[in-house]
Amino acid sequence: MSRKNDPQAAKLRFYPTSKADFFSTLRKNVDNYFKENEISKYGNHHFAIKTATMLGLYIIPFVLILTGYFSIWVMLFFTFLIGIGKAGIGMCVMHDANHGSAYPSKTINKVLGNTMYLLGASTFAWKIQHNVLHHTYTNIYDMDEDIDSKFIIRLSPYAELKKFHKYQHIYALPLYCFLTLAVLVKDFTQVISYTSKNFQFKAKTTQFKEVTILILTKLAYLGCVLLLPYLLLDITVWQLAIGFCVAHFTTGIILSVVFQLAHVVENTEHHQVLDNEDNLENTWAAHQLHTTADFARNNRLLSWYVGGLNFQIEHHLFPNICHVHYKAISDIVKNTAQQFNLPYNEMPTFRSAIKSHLKTLKQLGQVELQSTPA
Repeated sequence: MSRKNDPQAAKLRFYPTSKADFFSTLRKNVDNYFKENEISKYGNHHFAIKTATMLGLYIIPFVLILTGYFSIWVMLFFTFLIGIGKAGIGMCVMHDANHGSAYPSKTINKVLGNTMYLLGASTFAWKIQHNVLHHTYTNIYDMDEDIDSKFIIRLSPYAELKKFHKYQHIYALPLYCFLTLAVLVKDFTQVISYTSKNFQFKAKTTQFKEVTILILTKLAYLGCVLLLPYLLLDITVWQLAIGFCVAHFTTGIILSVVFQLAHVVENTEHHQVLDNEDNLENTWAAHQLHTTADFARNNRLLSWYVGGLNFQIEHHLFPNICHVHYKAISDIVKNTAQQFNLPYNEMPTFRSAIKSHLKTLKQLGQVELQSTPA
């Protein structure tokens, strides 16, 4: 029986091994860094500037398109910029806000977290899939939905192996482009599933409320990005469709690649929990180190644009800390992990991380990997 979206999965426990003191030691070391430097764990002026930049990358090109003053080719380029801006909002703004780490104010975090609707996605569904399932049960098949098979892509050695998977390292990247388009539909199945199974984790909501919000926000999004340009501009339906797809494909490929480089690469472990097993072999913090990887830690431009998501280890261990601090605490995390003889998976460059991901996809598509059981 599948444990996906099963409230009983919350009964799973991470087994307290000899590394049980790791996280308490690490948390103390990180806390000391913020205290000694008199720095808040929340966002600073850099975060505010980045928020304005990403929102501007989305909104300004969209407004320029609506003026109708530009050629069709320039407007097509603007849709590409919109896609970059949408991905930036997802990685740099919405992500921190929905983790509650952007600002101390819950109201500000809620407002910034709802920028998720600018991507045409559901904040409610994302919080459960990402904050709860992914961050708790990282790389555990049938519980972490981020490693569910995407279309025809096998992301876990415990997923059923099909003949066509042997080509997935070739066709995966093009399919990643469809991520945000798929979410337009997937949100409905997720919201209905989560609410019908009471997988709400004390959220004060109902299925009717969330489905209503979902319908209204989807209609508002599609009305703005499709109906409004069609009414205001002298363009054909197919030109509108191309621009819409270019924006979504750009966002989809960026978000998919960045997130996959953190968990579906070499040296990251995959697990499976059977129905008659309630414990995992590691503590929660040690589990994050075994299943997560950093990449291109010294690439300042990449780190800035992806919202520090190349520091996934730091993010998974401290989702309540804003991403602008990940670089500073990464050495603390690495040194403490080495002190406890725990892995710290990292790849030096973005290119090497992509190569590692594609190599892992090729292995997943050809053989049953020998993976660490839970």
